[in-house]
Parts: sequence; C-alpha cells; structure tokens
Amino acid sequence: MPRAASATRLAMGPCSESLKTVEPIFRSEVPPVTGVIRRYEFTISRKTIAPDGYQKKSILINGQFPGPLIEANWGDIIEIKVKNDIQGPVDGTAIHWHGFLQKNSPWMDGVPGITQCPIAPGKTFTYTFVADSYGTSWYHSHYSSQYADGAFGPIVIHGPQHQPYDVDIGPILLTDYYHRNHSDINRAIFNSDFNVVAVPAVNTLINGRNNFNCSLKAPGDNTPCRSDAGLAKFKFQRGKKHLLRVVNAGASALQTFSVDGHNMTVIANDFVPVKPYQAQYLKLGVGQRTDVIVETGPNERAPFFIRSQSPDRPCANTIQPNVSAIAYFNNNNQSPTPNPWPAFTASIQDCENEPLEKTEPLQPYTLPGPPAATHTYYMTLRQNETGSYLFRFNDSAFRVNFNHPILLLSNLGNNSYPYDPQWNVDDIGRATSVRFVIYNHNERSHPMHLHGHNYFVEAIGFNNQTWDGRIVRPSNPQRRDTQIVPAWGYMVISFETDNPGAWVFHCHVAWHVGTGLSATFLERPDLIAQYRIPNTVAQTCRDWWAYTNTTIVDQIDSGL
Repeated sequence: MPRAASATRLAMGPCSESLKTVEPIFRSEVPPVTGVIRRYEFTISRKTIAPDGYQKKSILINGQFPGPLIEANWGDIIEIKVKNDIQGPVDGTAIHWHGFLQKNSPWMDGVPGITQCPIAPGKTFTYTFVADSYGTSWYHSHYSSQYADGAFGPIVIHGPQHQPYDVDIGPILLTDYYHRNHSDINRAIFNSDFNVVAVPAVNTLINGRNNFNCSLKAPGDNTPCRSDAGLAKFKFQRGKKHLLRVVNAGASALQTFSVDGHNMTVIANDFVPVKPYQAQYLKLGVGQRTDVIVETGPNERAPFFIRSQSPDRPCANTIQPNVSAIAYFNNNNQSPTPNPWPAFTASIQDCENEPLEKTEPLQPYTLPGPPAATHTYYMTLRQNETGSYLFRFNDSAFRVNFNHPILLLSNLGNNSYPYDPQWNVDDIGRATSVRFVIYNHNERSHPMHLHGHNYFVEAIGFNNQTWDGRIVRPSNPQRRDTQIVPAWGYMVISFETDNPGAWVFHCHVAWHVGTGLSATFLERPDLIAQYRIPNTVAQTCRDWWAYTNTTIVDQIDSGL
C-alpha cells in the first residue's frame, strides 16, 4: 500500500495498484464492486500533545494527531470499529465520514441525534459503508465541536487517474489550531458580546505541524511551551508531476493555500473531478478539499515553501495566521528562500471560493429541469432571551436531541416534530428534486456542507442581492458537497432526491453550527420506512439511554 495508515487494517489486495490503468469513469455515484473489505480499529481518548510546541490535552484517535489515514480503492467496503475511551472527563462521540453519499446506509453517516445516538463512554460501534466516491476527504467527530481538539484524520480513495501525475504526495491537512479545549470555547461563545462570539484561533498548522511563538502566550499562562516544534516536510522529485490532496480540516478559518514559485493545476473539488485550470492560490472553507498537480523542473534542486494563511476577520480570526511546510528534493535540512506569489499575498482578504464559471465538472451533467420543490432559507445572527448570539435558519436555532435520532424516528413512521422546532427538520417528502435558495443576512461567510449529496451549485450572489433566477452553466453546473456562502450574499443549490435519509445541512465552522446554523433535510420518508436498519444502530441508543439515566450530559452547544 503506497501510504500505510497506522490503524489496524486487514485487507485483501493492494490499495491502488489495481486502479492505475482503469479507464476514466466519472460517475462516482456508481462505484464498482470490488469485494474487498478495509478494516480499521479506532480508539478515541484524551492525550497531552504539543504539535506546535504548546502543551494541550487533546482528544485523539489512536493517540495520533492528526488521526490515522484511511485508505481504500473506489468500491471497497470500509469497516471501522470505533471505541469511545474518552476519560477525564468522559464524553460521548460519533464519527462522520465527510463527503460519502452513504446510499443504502444512511445510518452510517455518523451524526448523533440524526442517524444514531452518540457512542456512550466505554462502548464501541462499527461503521460499515462503501467507498462510493474517489479522491480526497477526511473524517471527524461530529459530537459537539470535539474534532477541534484533534479527533479528525484524512481519507484517500484511489480511483481512475483522470489527469496524469507521477507522485502522490498524499493529504495536506490545513487546520486552524486552538490552545483552549473545545468545551471552554463553547462556553465563551455563548455571550452577549458579539466580539467574543468569534474566539480567535491561536495558530495555523499543516499536517499538525508549525512553530508557535511562545512569547504570545497570555500573561500568567505557565503551560510548558517551546518555539521550535518544527514544520511539516514533503519530498518531491525533479521533473515530475505531484498530486497534492489539500484539505481544510480546521474548526473555523478559511485557508488560502499556495506553493512558492509553482503553478497548481486544479483537477478536483471535493469528490468531483473538474476540467483542469491553473491557479497560484486556493481558497478552502472548512470541509472543502481540492486536488492539485504541481510540476517541478527537470533541473530543480532548491527546496521551496508550501504555505497557507488564514485571513483576518471576517474570513477568519487567528492570532498566528501563517504556516509553511517545506518541499525538498534530497537534503531535507536545507532551508528554503521565501518566494510567495504576489497574487497569494493580494488575495488574503477574499472570503469566497473560485467563481462558478471557472469550476466546471469534468463529466457533463445537465440539470434535469425545474425542481419539483423550492425552499427558501434565511441565515441570521440574533440574540436569544439570555442575550447570547445564535445563528438561525428561518429564525430557528438548531439544537439536536441526542436520545432520539431523526432517521430512526422516521424509520418507525414518526415524521412530525412540532413539539421541538429546534430540530429544524425540513421534510422534502416525495419531491423528485429540490432547490434551496439561501440568503446569508450576516457579516460572516459560511462553508455550507450537505451530507448525502453532491449538490448542484446554481448561483452565488453578493451585496444583499436577490437571486434573479439565472443559473451559472445549467448544461454542467458545479457539483460538490461544501460551498462558501458569502457574507451578505446568497447561494442557490439543488439536488435530485435519490438518496432517502435524514441529511444534515450545516455551516462547517464549528462555532457557527454549535450556535445553531444547521438543518436536517428529511428525504423520501416513505422510503426511509422501508429500510431494515441494523440492530447495532439501535444499540447505540440503548447504551446512550443507560448512560444518560445516571449522568447529566453537559450539552453546551447545538450538539453538532
């Protein structure tokens, strides 16, 4: 296997060799059947680490930061046994496999209160699903903002090479990083002071590495700290094309990514291959992935920086926003000479993705026609009765009920929740397709992630405009699972309702979803009732109910 993960794995056959000569097939909704099972075991627990030199008690998977790589071929079955060993204090957990469609397995989506109950302390749950898309993604805890403490990791699904490359550099995880733990930040953001709602990140990391200037510690902070933790390093080859799998796996900050002195050829956004285009920098909101190819010269010898920066408010809020990694050829101790693209420096304050006109899927997919239903959402930020600021969908701030997952209720025929409007359930019913027009009436941009679908991005608007009905490239609109809605702007998306389930649609900024910016689309409840959901999913609820019968859960935020 080209990039072995540290997790326990029992698998048949190589992970990528058998796919290197496969002819391009781009409909990732129709994976091949390989008959191969990739098995992993994850234990989630607390551990003190210092990835940037500052010691912090974190929540990790198998003691690693970031977590172990999950690797498979397109069409393989992935099986991950997850044990909740979080102690000091104990906590629930659940793991979401970002970007996978989970067709015929929506109960494996890993969202507590939506598709399962949380995994109770000391208990285990095994996720099993098909690698239904290929490319680059990641997994993360979806229990509160827990993954901001380290419970996340990369996923690589090998598939057809629709653009040739020579060297797979592997995942490059960009993350903002906090020295406070996620529960303390949650308590801080529920505040009547709007400036406190945006708790700043302290640092920015690439693959869990960066130096931190310890002189920036708060007065009186005696936490052990060293300023020479080191940078991530990647080995390149002269005269070769290198695949970089770039992921924004952070909690809040938009990331601007660039490679000094080298153009990037963009070949995929999220799990969707796109017609190649050149870029000197990338903008990635939290949850977004972009695959790029970087070509080196035949006589190139000098190392160079790979860099990212999280811009200032309103795009992000980071005390130490810059991070670099080193690309080297032979001598990994040689220090590069900084050579950032001028366009990279000039782009820092832009909080949007590339224009839709530029990001065209490689496989044409024409919109099937006017959607069967249209729903309009307004995203606002308002104070509640206690004075705390909450994000709202149509004036309702989301809050999950861990004990009663919506998918399981729907499977039993319960599709009405008037007793708790905070659940923010939008029943799509039997509509064959649906469009959502989303207006963002606040000064923050929001990377909006939809579970269970690659949606069509039909239009993006700015400056308090109203959508005029125009669709960008209806013959082949952009498709992806996460897209940034601009501040004071709008986004129009649509999708075909071919995947019955309870699918969360939420901002992927942890502190925004934590303060209510989420809804659940109930898709084809008539077909959800026909699912035979494995008993192991119901067991998560029996275990959780037993735990909560004797313990009060400190659910500070929305739960997601």
